[in-house]
Amino acid sequence: MIDVKGITKSFGKLQVLKGIDLHINKGEVVSIVGPSGAGKTTLLQIIGTLDKPDSGSVVIDGVDVGKLSTNKLADFRNEHIGFVFQFHQLLPEFTALENVMIPAFINGKGRSEAKQRAMELLEFMGLADRAGHKPNELSGGEKQRVAVARALVNNPAVILADEPSGSLDSKNKAELHQLFFDLRDKFGQTFVIVTHDEHLASITDRTIHMVDGRLTDSPEV
Repeated sequence: MIDVKGITKSFGKLQVLKGIDLHINKGEVVSIVGPSGAGKTTLLQIIGTLDKPDSGSVVIDGVDVGKLSTNKLADFRNEHIGFVFQFHQLLPEFTALENVMIPAFINGKGRSEAKQRAMELLEFMGLADRAGHKPNELSGGEKQRVAVARALVNNPAVILADEPSGSLDSKNKAELHQLFFDLRDKFGQTFVIVTHDEHLASITDRTIHMVDGRLTDSPEV
């Protein structure tokens, strides 16, 4: 599903990624852990095509994303990759339903189709009765579940999450973590999750450790 080969990335004189090779299978829930500054978020952004490596390649579902034009890459990202961030990044002027529908509109879906898909997801999240509420009327856990629904609305093959439960309390963390597995089982997506949460890392299918821009077999170096 995801093949990362020889990825390097520097910012000025600082080399953040030092030759990353990684394969992630379809339907796998993978966590990436490591200390701050290890390069986890940079790697996630490169996998998600939000940033480009200095060298190496990223192949997602058979497509070498580095060979796509800017417009083709934007289309590919919208159709094949969903993003969940630590802070939900919902648009405050729109309702939960409207926030979920936005990526579908960008993907060229009509209003009726986008609304139907968004409502299906909100119902799955247990948020059907909150669809008409704006973000400031939702709890932290509800906002993050809306953000997950938004990431799923175009039925992407890959969900990339950067510290998705970092701003949540223990109860909402546990619910969100379980939600990832429920979604994988229902929709078959591949999840790649950058996290400092030890419990989340312990329950994923595989935990990938990063230290100083490299992958390592264990957290000890």
